[in-house]
Amino acid sequence: MIGASAAFALLWTALSSVSSEPVPYNVAVAADAARVETPADDIGSPDLEAAALTEEQAELMAGDPDWRASARLYHAGGGGATGNDSLGCRPIAMRTVAVDPRVIPRRTKLFIRETVGMRLADGSIHDGYWYASDTGGAIKGEKIDLYTGSGRGSMAQARRLNMRTLTIADAGRFDGCPPAWESAGR
Repeated sequence: MIGASAAFALLWTALSSVSSEPVPYNVAVAADAARVETPADDIGSPDLEAAALTEEQAELMAGDPDWRASARLYHAGGGGATGNDSLGCRPIAMRTVAVDPRVIPRRTKLFIRETVGMRLADGSIHDGYWYASDTGGAIKGEKIDLYTGSGRGSMAQARRLNMRTLTIADAGRFDGCPPAWESAGR
């Protein structure tokens, strides 16, 4: 069985050899059965009005950041994250952050301003809270990795944050594993 890339290359070769005319991009893409549809435009877009900030969130938004870190995205599967985080916990999509513990201590509850109001794929609105519960060999200094979920498609909602410097406030500590999504911001 051949992979999607190999099948596409075979198709491209076949199309190119039949005609000396160039193949339009949309025809080549339409022939690729493994393509992924682009998500809705509003996924990942900040929606601060819908966020309805609590008093704590407003204070964290207004205060000076404790860190500024360059963000990367990671996901489960396909060479991304597998298994548990460095605390031995299951990573939680759009909540788990991998950090350099020399810069941001593990077990720190983080408030990342740029994620407040971010519309998630399920239609919910992100409250800005993340949990430093993972580390990684490539995370050195002022870098963080935001865990987006399972599969490459899970990164669509946070793609605008990739390779950007984010402002991060220390929102306290947590014990055990990061809380589930329903109780994470409380």
